Amino acid sequence: MKTQGINKNFLAIEEKYSNLQDSQIAIVSAPYEHSTSYGKGASLGPKAILKASAFVEFFDDEFDSELCFDKGIATIKPINFKQKVDKNALDLIGEKVDELIRMGKFVVTLGGEHTISIAPIQAHYKFYPAMSILHFDAHSDLRQSYEDTIYSHACFMARVIEFFPPEKVVQAGIRAQCIEEAQLIKDKGIKTFYSSAIRRNLHNENWQKEIVDNLGNEIYITFDVDYFDPAIMPSTGTPEPDGFFYNETLEVFREINRQRKKIIGFDVVELAPVKSLHHPNLTTARLVYKLLNYAFNR
Repeated sequence: MKTQGINKNFLAIEEKYSNLQDSQIAIVSAPYEHSTSYGKGASLGPKAILKASAFVEFFDDEFDSELCFDKGIATIKPINFKQKVDKNALDLIGEKVDELIRMGKFVVTLGGEHTISIAPIQAHYKFYPAMSILHFDAHSDLRQSYEDTIYSHACFMARVIEFFPPEKVVQAGIRAQCIEEAQLIKDKGIKTFYSSAIRRNLHNENWQKEIVDNLGNEIYITFDVDYFDPAIMPSTGTPEPDGFFYNETLEVFREINRQRKKIIGFDVVELAPVKSLHHPNLTTARLVYKLLNYAFNR
């Protein structure tokens, strides 16, 4: 399995710390975009994240460590979808993630539209049957189909709960959905923390703790960057007002560590970079590195 060189890999780190054999972490780029329905450009997200990561500092003061040198981070060459779409595209992603998990790697998948998350979730579920899913998003993505396809980015979670127990899904930040999705959440027992409810203190002031209380001991995170407020994340296909900010989100991950629960893998999706607007790319790259620090510094 080929990796990216220092000029294209995550954090722009030398081969000693980024070769696949010695690295505990592997990053998979899935620049897939087939169903985006408003703003375009999600296929450019993985490359933009990797490019911006060269400007993320290695040292994390919260953990007093340089994780990239302690654990090693290998960046796999981007998946070439060769015109494959829908299930065929997902199969390509799933095969790559499955192979890396079997090698004992902690796998991060970068999208791409949110459809790609179906594959790494399914791959992780085979190895972690007790896992929970923590889904950060402005949208619940539970439509049965959208714009004539069941593989739309608006349907990814509906496809996930066809093979994964819906009562083990926790959603955070939701603020845009149709009535059928809202009813499905009630019918299936999905634990959804709506933005409006959080802002009205219906989950008390420590909503982050309540989210983590509802998760099992092994957690897979799927993170759509449109969860963030457009003020800090304008570079996404479907930005929604009344979103969330960086530090209040980190409190969710801090609470995971306080409760001694374990992040087993994650994906970050839906960054649609805007030319000459750099901060969303850097924010996303920093989020990836920060999530890795929470996963490994427990």
